[in-house]
Amino acid sequence: MSQSQLLNLALIQMDIAIGEPDVNYAVLETKLLEAVDAAQKPDVIIFPEMWNTGYALTEIHQLADVNGERTKAFLSTFARTHQVNIIGGSIADKKEDRVLNTIYAWDREGNEIAEYSKIHLFRLMDEEKFLHSGEQLGLFELEGVPAGAMICYDIRFPELSRKLALDGARIMFVPAEWPHPRLHHWRTLLMARAIENQMYVVSCNRVGTSGTTNFFGHSMVIDPWGEVLVEGDENEAILRATIDLEEVVRVRGKIPVFEDRRPHLY
Repeated sequence: MSQSQLLNLALIQMDIAIGEPDVNYAVLETKLLEAVDAAQKPDVIIFPEMWNTGYALTEIHQLADVNGERTKAFLSTFARTHQVNIIGGSIADKKEDRVLNTIYAWDREGNEIAEYSKIHLFRLMDEEKFLHSGEQLGLFELEGVPAGAMICYDIRFPELSRKLALDGARIMFVPAEWPHPRLHHWRTLLMARAIENQMYVVSCNRVGTSGTTNFFGHSMVIDPWGEVLVEGDENEAILRATIDLEEVVRVRGKIPVFEDRRPHLY
């Protein structure tokens, strides 16, 4: 690998119309076009969790994208047309009689490179009553570099991010719908996952209100030292950052956490 491996990131921090997939697909297309129409074109675009439907859980079986077909056709074509990698947030994804909360990702040629379904369902939003959990880790390759994916509540489980790091991940993508009043938890957990695993964490949260729940945004890109490179506020925005994946190698070389582990004791 070269001395530096730079990636330009664009994070689409957006509101989501609950239960209105047609609206959300149209809004996302507009924002994707805005994201690629920049002086420094992004290499990777990411957006929030469950962007196609929001948490319309009581209607989720009628609203979910069957086998992700609509999303795949839309985002694969966009990725290929604009020569950009897409971490497709996550969608309500219907497979036979089950609905999962699934990330799909595509490379610059529009090839699907990842599929990950959320493995920890959030009881405070009744996810477990309407959704099925995934059973596979979200490890994939992006631009020749191992990457990982988690969704929202997953970040509360350090075992998951550590497993992905041990399997080689240098960058973690986290789409979310994380609400008030837990902003402090969001920021602290994401920084902890970056520091303890010495990796980049790229988190994209929604904004806006759904019922009585307010979502605060604060999407972030965090480096392997735990430094926040960019952070949104509570408004819709396209956040941009440039990262150097070789920084992961340098940080892991300075503090050899992985070499100093003693897993036989824990």
